[in-house]
Amino acid sequence: MTARSYTVAFQGVEARLVEVQCAVAPGLPAFSVVGLPDKAVCEARERVRAAFAAMSIALPSRRITINLSPAGLPKEGSHFDLPIALALLAAIGIIPAEKAEETIALGELSLDGQLIAVAGALPAAVTAAEEGLMLLCPKPSGPEAAWVDAAQVIGAATLTEVVQHFTGQRRIEPSAPGEAVSGLGGKDLRDVKGQETAKRALEIAAAGRHHMLMIGPPGSGKSMLAARLPSILPPLSPAEALETSMIHSLCGLIDEGGISRARPFREPHHTASMAAIAGGGRRAQPGEISLAHNGVLFLDELPEFGRPVLETLRQPLETGEVMVARANAHVKYPSRFMLVAAANPCKCGYLADANRACSRAPLCGADYLGRISGPLLDRFDLHLDVPPVDVADLELPPGAEGSAEVAQRVAIAREMQNARFRDHPGLRQNADAEGSLLEEIAAPDAQSRDLLIRAAERFGLSARGYHRVLRVARTIADLACEERVQRQHFAEALSFRLPSSR
Repeated sequence: MTARSYTVAFQGVEARLVEVQCAVAPGLPAFSVVGLPDKAVCEARERVRAAFAAMSIALPSRRITINLSPAGLPKEGSHFDLPIALALLAAIGIIPAEKAEETIALGELSLDGQLIAVAGALPAAVTAAEEGLMLLCPKPSGPEAAWVDAAQVIGAATLTEVVQHFTGQRRIEPSAPGEAVSGLGGKDLRDVKGQETAKRALEIAAAGRHHMLMIGPPGSGKSMLAARLPSILPPLSPAEALETSMIHSLCGLIDEGGISRARPFREPHHTASMAAIAGGGRRAQPGEISLAHNGVLFLDELPEFGRPVLETLRQPLETGEVMVARANAHVKYPSRFMLVAAANPCKCGYLADANRACSRAPLCGADYLGRISGPLLDRFDLHLDVPPVDVADLELPPGAEGSAEVAQRVAIAREMQNARFRDHPGLRQNADAEGSLLEEIAAPDAQSRDLLIRAAERFGLSARGYHRVLRVARTIADLACEERVQRQHFAEALSFRLPSSR
């Protein structure tokens, strides 16, 4: 007899439908799995055999063949245990075959029949909704998958519960979505003493999703400023939260099914490999730039990162996606993030302080920052010199404005951009605008154009740098609730562009 159930194989954030076919035929007793399974999938037969023995279910003394179709698609992961068990239960007549055919299942089996949570429940639920099938998953994964309203999700704790559900002995209630996780708390922009220019740059970057580079001596507050960036960013929209959570689901980063509306903030160490940053490994997993999708990627001590690692950022910064190419997989992940980087001016960090600088100053500064390539530097919209903080400033009372006040202005600016790009799919913030649309929304008048031309000639702005000035000026005008970009907006945008060009 032949029976079938369904599961998914992950290719990037896409969960592709896989048909699990089970044939029980006469012949020497055997249990084989075919269809390009990896080691974990091949081991599923031993886990299924042990789980059946724990339930006192004897496998027939026949030849059992499991085929995973399409056979040319690589199958990886332990989540194939449950669909294989489901198809086998239908093939030997323990559960109705038609019920198994209406189900997408994923889950890992323990030897005693318990179901163990697996990564990827959210993308699997999206596929189940598209195919009009029910999703069966381990109970801990149910709240995560239940966020997809269009899919019917049931979470079972054991294989015994699955059998009882399909035979009508005891129904399993549909899973309810987990509780939404609140945003980061406790880090307020009011904690930063001084650094008013840096706070302003942070506000502009948050409003238009502009990439920012901060250069300053140790202890000037670069990391402190970056850590408070999530507190002024607006929460994720429902569509953005689903996009981001699907990536986090693939990596098993969703706790207890809670979807977070806070924007991701990723800060990898400078020893991170290229696969950790851009994605890769044996299973072509997403990297930090994809985990920071719709959020912030903070790279502290930027020159300390490996040169090849930094160069992998160039394409995602422009296109908003990254292609992870391996011998057996070509996977595309979304990576539309805001890059915030910090660096010391030189190896010792005190280039501007004659009393503390090393003997190699100022050559050490050129050598140190020279580790960052010119094309990568050109992709930063805001270049900020962060001066050291005077000890006397630390005794000042907290600032009048905190994260709440700045976040309100940022939210208003983002609403203006949402209205502006409503008819342009794929565009959300000013940082995404380009070509004729950018010329339309940030058209300079005669005086502003003269200012831009003179600045470009004197400081050597590239064409990319010129367009990034236009985008930043448009964001500054949005923060001022101005319909047209005026000369003072271009002047402020240029002030954040020129320090590294001197």
